[in-house]
Amino acid sequence: MTTTTATNSATSSLDAYLASQSASSSSASSTTSATADRFLKLLVTQMQNQDPLNPMDNAQVTSQMAQINTVTGIDKLNTTVQNIGSNFGQMQLLQAANIVGHQVLIGGNQLNVASNGSAGGAYDLDASASNVNVDVLDSAGSVVDTIKQGAQDSGRHNFSWTPPSGTSANQSFTFRITATSGSTTINSTPLMLDQVNAVSTSSSGGVNVELTHNGTTSYSQIKAVG
Repeated sequence: MTTTTATNSATSSLDAYLASQSASSSSASSTTSATADRFLKLLVTQMQNQDPLNPMDNAQVTSQMAQINTVTGIDKLNTTVQNIGSNFGQMQLLQAANIVGHQVLIGGNQLNVASNGSAGGAYDLDASASNVNVDVLDSAGSVVDTIKQGAQDSGRHNFSWTPPSGTSANQSFTFRITATSGSTTINSTPLMLDQVNAVSTSSSGGVNVELTHNGTTSYSQIKAVG
């Protein structure tokens, strides 16, 4: 009876250990070698205390060995994936560094007048439109100019704008798109121009860009690079 009780206790301990290892295989606190060592100690203890009249069969031992191999395999896979993720982040940072000083398109409707006295932006149309207008609004929200784009296909379109005579360029401008096909309104997405001043990594391992007008922005928000 004592031998059987010890066997059951060792078996339960081993099974519980394997279950906990499977559930927390991604934990950095347990290395592969330490995991295998603890498993072997428990297995030896289990075999030493087994009931000689009812010993463990080969299938049971093989099953437990397969479980520990799965646990250690997952641990190695997690380490490999983490290394790949780290390398990918570094590659993305190097790639992003190449666009420092370049103009980019991101979602937004700001219209910023450059030192040469002109401004520009873009928009995406969900479908073809028979008529597209770009209204330029001043800081008070009043329309100061309208750029007539005419008929446009679906997709991305650029526009440029120069403030008309009598309009001060030293203020904040925005723009809005009005696109129609007959009496049907076509959905559009405004895109603004900004400049990349620097790149950095985020706390989550992603890459951010430092923009002149939009500050810290995720690299993934960039739609196009000029």
